[in-house]
Amino acid sequence: MPIDLPEPTPAAKEHSAKLQALLASRIAEQGGWISFAEYMQLALYAPGLGYYSAGARKFGEAGDFVTAPEISPLFSRCIAQQLVPLLQAWPEADVVEPGAGTGAMAAAVLDELARADALPRRYLILEPSASLRERQAAQIQAHAPDCAAQVEWLDGWPATPLRGVVLANEVLDALPVRRFVVAAEGIEECGVTCSAGELREARRPADAAFATAVVERLIDTARYPLGYCSELAEQAPAWLTSLSDVLEHGLVLLFDYGFSRTEYYLPERTSGTLRCYYRHRAHEDSLFWPGLQDITAWVDFSALAAAADAAALEVAGYTTQAQFLLAGGIERLVEPAAAAEQVATATALRTLLLPGEMGDAVKVLALRRGAVDLPAGLAGRDMRFSL
Repeated sequence: MPIDLPEPTPAAKEHSAKLQALLASRIAEQGGWISFAEYMQLALYAPGLGYYSAGARKFGEAGDFVTAPEISPLFSRCIAQQLVPLLQAWPEADVVEPGAGTGAMAAAVLDELARADALPRRYLILEPSASLRERQAAQIQAHAPDCAAQVEWLDGWPATPLRGVVLANEVLDALPVRRFVVAAEGIEECGVTCSAGELREARRPADAAFATAVVERLIDTARYPLGYCSELAEQAPAWLTSLSDVLEHGLVLLFDYGFSRTEYYLPERTSGTLRCYYRHRAHEDSLFWPGLQDITAWVDFSALAAAADAAALEVAGYTTQAQFLLAGGIERLVEPAAAAEQVATATALRTLLLPGEMGDAVKVLALRRGAVDLPAGLAGRDMRFSL
């Protein structure tokens, strides 16, 4: 265990032990080794045991990490304000939010749209977790009670063609990834084994298809030092393709930590982008108490743009979160307040906007199908040339 991480409670350890037993069983079934992607899938999403499937609190001060909507409602209000002209002119449009977390974004967006008389026909939340649905419903009831009738929960993408706006904040970085290492004998794939009941990292030669995909991304493997490790996210483009299959007409806004491909696979980024979060501490031990911590990998936005092109979705914009919020007028939403509230607001804005915080690390990718007006936040710095 990393030495600076708090010790889990006995109940949390018991929960993790059940997941470790499931993992050990799966490893045995697969001949003693599973890919990191399969490990990450089970660690995060195993029914009733995975990090996102169990009922423990994950978001906010009492959880393991904080996302932009929890940092300040200004984030969600700024997005909502930019959607007002579109939704006022399109009364039959829906707004869809996959992976709505605590419901903070949904509540703030709905409240802001209601003030502007621009509520969508429906606000659809894609959320399979029963515990998170309850928390989202409570958040909406507390902060946007008059909009609760607009909200519907779904397990996945709608079965009928979708027309409207999709808002996805920090969804793609939680999708399982395959990990690889540049070795003397070629590309090796990272995985997990189990010895005497203990999970261990292990590598084996990558299969031909995976090795080819890795080499295509690295372009010149001679530039990379032996031991260079990174990720290949196969599920994120597939997620986008499934969205495209149901999107008949509309706008997609994706907010996530990530890079374009040339930045993602820099030779000096020798350990990749994988990070784990436990009690607001970031570390790199993905085997630490499975089921009790978040595991994420930054997004390859070039791969998403390529998937969008293949799915006939227009890549309409790509910029940083800071540029999107500033061009979208977030400063105009700051209202006069008491001194303590002013300090809290200033702190939140620094986190959302500064380069050393979320400002440059989080990117915004805008996709559209059909003639849809773009948010004002995309009128600033256009970074599509980097994809």
